[in-house]
Amino acid sequence: MKIHFGVDYYPEHWPRERWETDARLMKEMGIQVVRMGEFSWHKFEPEEGKYDFSWLDEAIGVLGRYDIKTIVGTPTAAPPAWLINKHPDILPIDREGRTRGFGGRHHDCQSNLTYRKYISDLVERMTLHYALNPNVIGWQPDNELGNSHDELCTCDSCRRAFQHWLKKKYTSVEKLNEAWGTNFWSQNYNDFNEVFTPRITASGENPSMILDWRRFHSDLILGFIKLQIDIIRKNCPTHFITHNYMGFSDTVNYYKLADLLDFVSHDNYPGGHFAKLPQQDISDVAASLDVVRSYKNQSYWIMEEQSGITGWEVMGRAPKPGQLSAWAVQAIAHGADAVVYFRWRSCSFGTEEYWHGILPHSGNPGRSYNELKELSAKLAPIMDEMQGAVPKAEVGIIYSFDQEYALRSQPQNPRLSYTGQCLKYYKALHDHNVSVDFVDPERDFSQYRVLIAPLQYLMSPELEDKYFEYVKNGGRLVLTMRCGVKNTTNICMTERDLPGRLGELAGIKIYDYDCLNEADVDLKYNDVISKGDMWADIITPDEGTKVLAVYASDFYKDEAAITCRKYEKGACYYVGTEPREKIMEEFIRTVLKEADINKDYECSDNIEMVTKSNENGEWLFVINHSEAEGTYKVPDNFNLMIGNDSGTLAPFEYHIYDTRVKSSNHALAQ
Repeated sequence: MKIHFGVDYYPEHWPRERWETDARLMKEMGIQVVRMGEFSWHKFEPEEGKYDFSWLDEAIGVLGRYDIKTIVGTPTAAPPAWLINKHPDILPIDREGRTRGFGGRHHDCQSNLTYRKYISDLVERMTLHYALNPNVIGWQPDNELGNSHDELCTCDSCRRAFQHWLKKKYTSVEKLNEAWGTNFWSQNYNDFNEVFTPRITASGENPSMILDWRRFHSDLILGFIKLQIDIIRKNCPTHFITHNYMGFSDTVNYYKLADLLDFVSHDNYPGGHFAKLPQQDISDVAASLDVVRSYKNQSYWIMEEQSGITGWEVMGRAPKPGQLSAWAVQAIAHGADAVVYFRWRSCSFGTEEYWHGILPHSGNPGRSYNELKELSAKLAPIMDEMQGAVPKAEVGIIYSFDQEYALRSQPQNPRLSYTGQCLKYYKALHDHNVSVDFVDPERDFSQYRVLIAPLQYLMSPELEDKYFEYVKNGGRLVLTMRCGVKNTTNICMTERDLPGRLGELAGIKIYDYDCLNEADVDLKYNDVISKGDMWADIITPDEGTKVLAVYASDFYKDEAAITCRKYEKGACYYVGTEPREKIMEEFIRTVLKEADINKDYECSDNIEMVTKSNENGEWLFVINHSEAEGTYKVPDNFNLMIGNDSGTLAPFEYHIYDTRVKSSNHALAQ
C-alpha cells in the first residue's frame, strides 16, 4: 500500500474510549498512516529501566483495524524529569553559561555520554518490541533536530567533544592556530585542551572559530542521530527511517543528514504565527519545499502539514476556506509523496494547546476536517501514479551551509542574509514558474543550464575549478557580490583582488566597494531604473566583458554593477548588488532567454504553476494562493484531471493536468 495522507496523533492525550472514534473518523477522512510517540519518553519508561509499551500497542492495534499504519517516533527530544533529576548534567548550557532547565523540550546536551547511553537502551527496547509488528512501517528518530538549539550547548562535555573534533581535523595545534589566525588579540593555543566553547565574550569573536564551532555542532548532531539510526537499522531492517526537516534551518547540515535516511520529510507551516506577515510569501513556502526535495534529490514526505491556526503563547491567523487544501496541493506539486497533517486534535493542555489540529478541542469534525477529507478523496486515486515524481529543474541555486554559517556570524551589512539572497533569486525564478533545485556545492552541476551562486563568500580552489568547468562546458553561472572574499577557514584572501581567481571567469576586478548599511543606490538596467540594496561592488570590467547595468548615483555613478562575460561555451554573470524587484525580473528574464529556458506560463500573479514528472508521465498543478480570482492558460499537450476547463480559479482553488493522451483518471475532473 502506498501512503499519501496521514496525521500526527497523540493518543496519550485522550481517554482510551475515544481512540476508536478517532480511528473511525481518520478512516472516513482517508488517513492511511499516523506518527506517534515522539514526545512520550515518560510513557515508555515511567521509571528507570521499567518499560511500558502497552498503551502504544493498544493504539497501534486500534488504528490497524482500520488499515491505518504507524510511524514510531523515538522520544529523545523530551527526556523525562526522573532522568534530569538523576543526571542534571544532561541539561544544556547556553552561551551566557546559564543552564537551560526542564519544562520545555530539547532540554538536553547531545554530546553527553550518559544521555546517549539512556537513549541507546530505550531505542534498543523500542525497536526490538516493534520490529515484527505488522502495523509499524517506519521510524522518525527524535524530532526537528536543531530546533531549540540555536545557541548550541557550551557545557564541559561539548568542550571536550569540540577539542577532539578539532584535533581530528587539524592534527596539530600549530595548524589550528594558523587556520584561525590566532595571532590576533593573543588568542594562540599551546594545546587543543586549551580551546574553549564560544561563550559570550567581553568584546568580539574569532570568526574562524565560530565557523568551525557551527560545523562541529552539525557533526555532533549527526552523530547523535546516527546512534539511533544504527540501532533501528539493526533491529528493524524492513522499516523506513525519515526525519522531519525545517526547510532552511541550518543547525545541522541537512545534506549530510539526508545520507543517513531513506527519504527526508518536512514540517510545513505556511501560515505559522512566527511569520512576519499573516502568512509567508508563497514563493518562500515553495522554496522551503524545493530545498527539502533537493537535500536528497528525490521526492519527500510532509511529516507535519498545517491543519489549522498555529500558536504557542500567541496565535496566527485562521486559514481561509480552501487554503489548507491549496497548501497541501502545493507540497504535492513540489515533490511530496505523502502529506501528514499536524495534528489530529487540538490539545487541551501544555505549550501547544493553541496549535490547532484537524479537529478542534471538542473533537467534533468541522470545517478543516471536511475540507481535508474532500481533498484526500480527490487526490488519493491519482497519487499512486505520481509516486516519486519531482519537478525537473533546469536552474540550480547553490545552497551551502558553510556560507550560511560564515555570513550569519559576520554579515557585514546587518540586513544581509545568505539564505535571504538565495530566496530573492528563487522568487524571481518562481515568478516565471521556473522549477529550481537547491544544489550542494559538492555535487555535480552539469544538469543545469543556469546555476546561480549567491554570496560565494568562502572559496576554495576545488570549488573554483568546478565553476570554471561548468561554464567551460556551456553553463551559465551567476555570481554575486562578496564573492571569493575568504578561504574555507574564514580568513580573508590576499593573493588577488576581488573576486579572486573567479575574476578571470567573470572578466572583472573589484578594487572598491560600498556597504549599503541603511542606504541604497540607484541602478540602471537598459531602460529600467530601480535600486540596489545591501552592497555595491564597484566593478572594473575587462576588455570584452559586457556591462548590463550601471550604478546611477553616489560617487561610483556610471560604474558597472552587473556584467556578463562569454567564456568558452558558456557565460559568467556578476551581480555586484542586490537588485530590487524590477531589475531582478529584467535580469532573470535575460538569463533565462539566453539559456533558452521558457516556462513562463500565461497566468495572473496570484497563480502558481508547477510541473513534476516520473516514468509514468508529467503533471501540471495550477494553484490559486489568494483571495482573488485568477486566470491561466495551459499548453495544448496537457489534459484536465481535476478541476474544470474554464482557465479560471476561484480563491484557493487548484486544477491538475497530465500529458497523457487519455487516462481513466480524467473521469475525476469535475
